[in-house]
Amino acid sequence: MRILLTNDDGVHAPGLALLESIARQLSDDVWVCAPAIEQSGTGHSLTLHLPVRLQEHGEKRFAVAGTPTDALNLALRKLFTDRKPDLVISGINHGENLGDDVTYSGTISAAMEAALAGIPAIALSQALRTSGHGFAAAESWGEKVLRPLLDLRIAKRTVININFPARAADQVRGVRVVRQGFHDYARGTLVEGIDPRGRPYFWFGLDDIEHTLDHGTDLEAVNDGFISVTPLHLDLTHHASIGTLAEAYQS
Repeated sequence: MRILLTNDDGVHAPGLALLESIARQLSDDVWVCAPAIEQSGTGHSLTLHLPVRLQEHGEKRFAVAGTPTDALNLALRKLFTDRKPDLVISGINHGENLGDDVTYSGTISAAMEAALAGIPAIALSQALRTSGHGFAAAESWGEKVLRPLLDLRIAKRTVININFPARAADQVRGVRVVRQGFHDYARGTLVEGIDPRGRPYFWFGLDDIEHTLDHGTDLEAVNDGFISVTPLHLDLTHHASIGTLAEAYQS
């Protein structure tokens, strides 16, 4: 199996190094192509007005001066001209990607880009908060969570989103397959200040994001100490509204 790894935290991120060690337990044909620097929060953005550069960092290891979507696109078009990857894994993200985080996440978006190209894709994220456990849960459980997915026929244009709880490895309670949850309020804090040249600036923070723990969601599962596994798909159509909207346009 040929596995391509990417992320949004950058090619030198510790989560990517951990993912590489996990992936090598699954295959001896592992490639890395990730952003050169951190691109958290870039979502599914594609660089169109600047050149994108590719730098080699060793055998089967590359960095891209661009977004996670750029990295995935460039890898597929430039590095895999003979044979595409059999699987793309994005992560392991520094922090969870739960609920509507997935719309902002470069980690999720890189996996989505792979899914659009017809390649099975998985995104991995580690909740951290102030637990002090770091990537312990992902390190201990990563291979066990990924292996059942290797022979699974993942539906087309679908991404498997996996989040590890902020717990010690022996405190993880297992795996739950759940739906995506949603946060309640606007995202985090807004810090205002004045720069050294006297101009005002605004800085978005991501702390204090409130949410409800609706039953059966990824938010609830990770909060309860489980690893959440959620299938996400790229069809954003709200099918239940089609009939109502169609009626509104009928004379």
